[in-house]
Parts: sequence; structure tokens; C-alpha cells
Amino acid sequence: MIDSGSFAWLIVASALVLLMTPGLAFFYGGLVREKNMVSTLMYSFIALGIVSVVWVLWGYSLAFGAGNEIIGDLLHIGFKDVDPNLDPVNGNPSMLFAIFQMMFAIITPALITGAFAERFKFTTYLIFLVAWITFVYAPIAHWVWAGNGWIFGIGAADFAGGTVVHINAGVAAIAAAYLVGKRRNVERGVEPHNVPFVMLGAALLWFGWFGFNAGSGLASNGIAVNAFLVTNTAAAVAMLVWAVLSYAHTGKISGVGAATGAVAGLVAITPAAGVVGPMGSMAVGLGAGVLTFYAVRIRYKFGFDDALEVAAVHGVGGIWGALATAIFAVGGAGVVDGSFDLLWANVRAIGAVLGYSFVVTFALLKVLDVLPGLGLRVPEQEEFTGLDISLHGERAYVSDGAD
Repeated sequence: MIDSGSFAWLIVASALVLLMTPGLAFFYGGLVREKNMVSTLMYSFIALGIVSVVWVLWGYSLAFGAGNEIIGDLLHIGFKDVDPNLDPVNGNPSMLFAIFQMMFAIITPALITGAFAERFKFTTYLIFLVAWITFVYAPIAHWVWAGNGWIFGIGAADFAGGTVVHINAGVAAIAAAYLVGKRRNVERGVEPHNVPFVMLGAALLWFGWFGFNAGSGLASNGIAVNAFLVTNTAAAVAMLVWAVLSYAHTGKISGVGAATGAVAGLVAITPAAGVVGPMGSMAVGLGAGVLTFYAVRIRYKFGFDDALEVAAVHGVGGIWGALATAIFAVGGAGVVDGSFDLLWANVRAIGAVLGYSFVVTFALLKVLDVLPGLGLRVPEQEEFTGLDISLHGERAYVSDGAD
């Protein structure tokens, strides 16, 4: 029997997660310069189209098909035998489960784009999206979330995507930023051109994250309620930590910093949302706020141009979240309760995702960089003009009387 309450909740949760991608677009878009606003929005917006199609054609089958412990098979290509009425997963139809997972697949490569914003070729990005979902995201999702995946088999816990989404995107961002190189004539980042958009984007992400985490139990029950509470708590604590640290270092409380802190807390609680309690989530948020705040400052010292701090917020935040899951998990599973088994399993999962995602992302981008007619980076003049005009032929803002 299909549980109609869980059925309805998972449909709503899927829509909430979808909303996160335009939320991310506004969050990233406000952080870049005005001349690159449309380009930055399009990185996320086009992912809605391309990843949705790839997921239906072969992505879902590779991620969740039976296959083996490394990769799924192609028996569900084109959503073959993915039925709106059957219920193989927690009383939910397989098609509904596939839709919910599609939304995670959409936002994950969009997260990476913050690393190469303001300088990446859009046509190359379109091909990268297809390749990265196929060769990086789908295998890792299978390892962690498919019942026969090898990381699932060793007992690692990733409730809603700490490894699959955030660590995966964070380390891929490092590979991308390294290969694409620094923005020209930018030494220590740029001033965000629209702080209200940054804060709006963070608010939309926060709102959508309730579907991301509370929906990941695939049921309308107490686990979803707990996941909702701890998600909000961790985000709130991390935001306040960023505000306090910002004031301690600068004498000001930055709106961008508060928004970034909230996102860092949301990242960190993602793998833990189903297994930690309210007090544990406060510890997760506290650690996320401190670690990501100083990760950003350290990144500045090295001059590494991860334009929108993907590695610091999603990479470092995701690693902390995976470790914190094993530390604060309730019911005798965590380190606080005296068990180290989950910690060891999650450390292995972190290492595997870091290594695989970096190497394969690096290789994919290297190939795209040398293929005729592609390449990773726009020419210097197009970067100077701005990608909105150079690549899209549009301005984000047109004043009265402008042509």
C-alpha cells in the first residue's frame, strides 16, 4: 500500500529542493560583478534543463539501477519500469523517488559553478554538465545511496547528501578553479554587486533545504520532524557564529557573511539530519560556522581563486558534517555514545569521494580544455567586457535610455 501522507510530502519536498537551484542562482549572482549576473544565473538555470533530461535518459539508472557495488545498470534507461504506482522504497512509488533524487542531481553541479564564475565558457559548461553527472555524480550516488553500493555496504551514514552533494561539489570546485585559473585583475575577490540578492538566495536555499533534509527520510514521520528542527537549528547557529566572528575581526556584521554562515550550517547538517538531536545540531552548526569562516580567510591568504568559496563552504562544511554525523549520532551509533564504527566508515567515505571526484573532474576538464572548439576559459577581451554581453548578448540591468 502507498502511504498517501508520505506520498504527498515527498512531492512537496521535491518541489522545495527544486526551488533551491534558483535560490543558489540568486545567491551566486549577487556575489559576482554586475557584468556577469546573467551568466552566473544561467549556470544554475540551464542545469534545470540539462540534468533533468540526462536523469530521465540514463542518470537515474546509473545511480540507482541494480548493477553492482560500483555503478548501476541501464535497465531503467528512459525511466523504463520506473512506475508512478509501484512502491519499492519506503512506501513511495519508484517514479516519485526518482523525481526527488533528480532535484539533488540538478543542484550538485550548479554548486561547482561558484568556483569558476566570471570566466568559464558557457558552451563548454553544457558538455561538462552531461559528463559530470554521468561519470562523477551518478557513480558516487550509487556508492552511497543504492542498497548495493559499496559505501552503503560499509555502514557509512549520509542522510541527505553530505558526501554525494557537498563534498563531491566542493572538491570538484578545487579541480575546476585550479585548471581554469584566476580571474584577471582580481587579487582578493570582488565586491558583491547585489547584497539583497545574496540574502534572498540564502533565504530560498534555507527554505528549500527543509525539503532536502526533512524529505530524505522518504516518509512523513518523526524522522522528518527531527530533520526539520535540526536543519533550522544548525543553520541558525552557524549564521550567528559567522556574525560574531565577522564583528570580532572587522567591527562590522556583514549581511553576506551572515548568509554564507547560514548556508554553511545547512551544508554541515545535511548528512546528519536524520541521526542527530537538537543539541547535537547546535554543535554541528557551531563547528560549521568556525571552520568555514576561517577556511575562507585561509583561502584568501593562498590567493586561490575559488570565486564564490565553494571549497570552503561546501567542501570543508561537508567534511565537517560527515565527521560530525559520526560524532553526534544518537542511539549508540556516535562517538559521544562510545562507538567509533560509524566514524571509521564515514572517514573512508570522505576519502573515497574526495579522491574520485577530484581525479575524474580534473580529467574531464582537461579533456574539454584540449578539444577543438571548446576550451575552459573565455578570451581576455570577453572576460573584460563581461560574460553577460559576450556570451549571452544580454544585460542584467538596463537603465532608462540605454540601447
